[in-house]
Amino acid sequence: MNIGLFGYGKMGKMIEQIAINRGHSIVAKIDVNSIKVDYSAMDVAIDFSTPESAFKNITDCFENKVPIISGTTGWLDNYEDAITCCKEKKGAFIYSSNFSLGVNIFFELNSYLATMIGNLEQYNVAMEEIHHTQKLDAPSGTAITLAEGILAHTPYQSWQLDKAEKNVIPITSKREGNVPGTHTVTYESNVDTIEIKHTAHNREGFALGAVIAAEWIQGRTGIFSMKDVLNLK
Repeated sequence: MNIGLFGYGKMGKMIEQIAINRGHSIVAKIDVNSIKVDYSAMDVAIDFSTPESAFKNITDCFENKVPIISGTTGWLDNYEDAITCCKEKKGAFIYSSNFSLGVNIFFELNSYLATMIGNLEQYNVAMEEIHHTQKLDAPSGTAITLAEGILAHTPYQSWQLDKAEKNVIPITSKREGNVPGTHTVTYESNVDTIEIKHTAHNREGFALGAVIAAEWIQGRTGIFSMKDVLNLK
């Protein structure tokens, strides 16, 4: 499989290493200074670029019939436009706020817990996410996905950063050292606390999941998620 990488920072370099170890080739490394992109050599593209460039990277891949996997966060105001473009061009697309296999299992656990506890008024939910100091967006895309999983199954109506209000999920974001990512969801009542937590030990899990998604999307057309890749539906 010939892979084009959009974004060649720490994550791009890790994806490159894992992809090569799995027998694939990196045929393009597109970063901020790249001018011309040869889409004809790519079987698939993986985008871990910047919020400012992600939408163009994604839609350019649709225009050039290249399936694309995107893990860039912070660009989702344009997500529906990307979906429309994908459908018009009969492209193939997977977006995930987190490609880690363990995190995607955690997403499912989070939703299941919310369905069980959502209507018990004595419990209040709160979330915390901790990442390295270089992470630009807050809260993390992973935290937002977790919040959306709770909103779908509870009376909560929205989430807010560092605020606790009625029917609002408070999310606390911390930036510390070189933490790859820790996410905690807590339900608390007067009598007990229920807590689920995912702790990433390094970034390798994110990169591996993205490569597995790129392998899975070969020969497919449409809009997919990691639920499809992991057969969690």
